Amino acid sequence: MAKLTIVPTPVGNLEDITLRAIRVLKEADLILAEDTRTTGFLLKHFEIQNKMLSHHKFNEHKSVDQLASRIRGGENIALVSDAGTPAISDPGFMLVRACVEQGVDVECLPGATAFVPALVNSGLPCDKFCFEGFLPQKKGRQTRLKELAVEPRTIIFYESPFRLVKTLTQLSEFMGAERKVSVSREISKLHEETVRGTLSEVISHFSMNEPKGEIVIVLAGLNNKMEKEKVNEV
Repeated sequence: MAKLTIVPTPVGNLEDITLRAIRVLKEADLILAEDTRTTGFLLKHFEIQNKMLSHHKFNEHKSVDQLASRIRGGENIALVSDAGTPAISDPGFMLVRACVEQGVDVECLPGATAFVPALVNSGLPCDKFCFEGFLPQKKGRQTRLKELAVEPRTIIFYESPFRLVKTLTQLSEFMGAERKVSVSREISKLHEETVRGTLSEVISHFSMNEPKGEIVIVLAGLNNKMEKEKVNEV
């Protein structure tokens, strides 16, 4: 039976791909790629020569119904993003939803995603957490920060290196400069780095050391009476 298979790809080191992911990509009738150039490099490395089609946030809303119909017609389609697991702050959700609504079989392989190693590596509680992805850039940003200031679970954000210091500074304003944070960048790559400390300390570090690469922020949740009193003052 034909299906849509969500295939995680490495966020850094190509050795992080699974044997199953390689097999699925080799067997697929069509590979949907966020950027065919990026995926082309991956496929060439693993000697995979299947047909690719561009599928990204600018065109996915137009093509999901047609793609779901193609799967119903017997094509096995694999979906990848540039790195990590599709639909996690990447294109993919719309296609999965369309397939589910049309009764098309969907399978997601386990595999790479940036926030899990960043969370585990942070040293902050990881038994309960919430994943925020990218904060709103303008509308709703301050409202969301106010809401998250009283979140007791560990909070995970994605951020651009160009906005990192600004975002950390805003977190400090809403959560307090002493709130614990861990910032991981370039996960699974040659220059992987994790900086841990208070928001004040980590802001100071990245103000003096320009951040580069993909960024994951792991922020401690609100967990004591003194912090609650400080947040209520904001």
